[in-house]
Amino acid sequence: MQKPKHILVLRFSAMGDVAMTVPILRALTTQYPELKITVVTRSFFKPFFQDLENVTVYEPDFKGKHKGILGLYKLSKELKALNFDAVADLHNVLRSKILKFFFFGKKVVQLDKGRAEKKALTTGQLFQQLKTTHQRYADVFEALGYSIEVLQPVFPNLKPLSEKLNGFISNKDFKTIGIAPFAAHESKMYPLAQMERVIEALSKEYNIILFGGGAKEVEILNRLETKFKNVTSLAGKLNLEEELLLISNLDLMLAMDSGNAHMAAMLGKKVITIWGVTHPFAGFAPFNQPIDFALTADREDFPLIPTSIYGNKFPDGYKNAAGSVSEVEIISKIKAVI
Repeated sequence: MQKPKHILVLRFSAMGDVAMTVPILRALTTQYPELKITVVTRSFFKPFFQDLENVTVYEPDFKGKHKGILGLYKLSKELKALNFDAVADLHNVLRSKILKFFFFGKKVVQLDKGRAEKKALTTGQLFQQLKTTHQRYADVFEALGYSIEVLQPVFPNLKPLSEKLNGFISNKDFKTIGIAPFAAHESKMYPLAQMERVIEALSKEYNIILFGGGAKEVEILNRLETKFKNVTSLAGKLNLEEELLLISNLDLMLAMDSGNAHMAAMLGKKVITIWGVTHPFAGFAPFNQPIDFALTADREDFPLIPTSIYGNKFPDGYKNAAGSVSEVEIISKIKAVI
């Protein structure tokens, strides 16, 4: 069978999962420069793909004209007009399954989410590294005839910071660490009182840039900014494109199991992650990071970890499991890596 020359890629959300597609698409388009890719994703994520060759973004309007089954039918007609040859469904949700039905006659390969082995992991039947999400994405393209080599990744060239973004770096003699202390669920977060002590210690030797969004997060990060020297919050101050440029100029990112970790990793940054009730064995560790960059909760104290894949389910007493990672361990790991 002839290889497709134009592949439609479906991945609508969430932020971290969309960011994880970027290293795979960069490898794909670098190794197969004749290939054309159209990514169907939310308009907010468009900056993720800005430096990828032969990759364009198509922005669906799921709250407006592409809402519901009739809306998806309209979307399928618009997408068919792009003359794609095959579909890489990297999401495998109800929306993409409906689109697959409308794409009758086109080859569609859907992501294998590995639900059975993930269930075994979260119910204690096994505790071992599962296939990574990045590899699962790569498997979809392999099924379409494009085997991808990801062991020697390429990353975008560093772009200089604008005057505005330079203003977030307090001390030009210090290296700069990004810290993203929040996650979708509190059970995936390092307790804020402990994180504050980590920030206080690191701010004596490094510039600290705090990442977050939403009114409550902005308030917390602004308080930390005023409390410590060499600490700056960018929460609510930048658009995504500016944020990515600033991340690309960091020396290191400290994050939870969250989107910020994947954004930094897709740009080739060193990323240290702290894990609560989730675990890197589920396959969601940031791209191209050594296993010891993931600092995990103590399984002697919390033997049921991982309690869920997304951190939304956990037994009593597990909410602050990430706090079992000591502040000293985090600080010494950062100093060793940076």
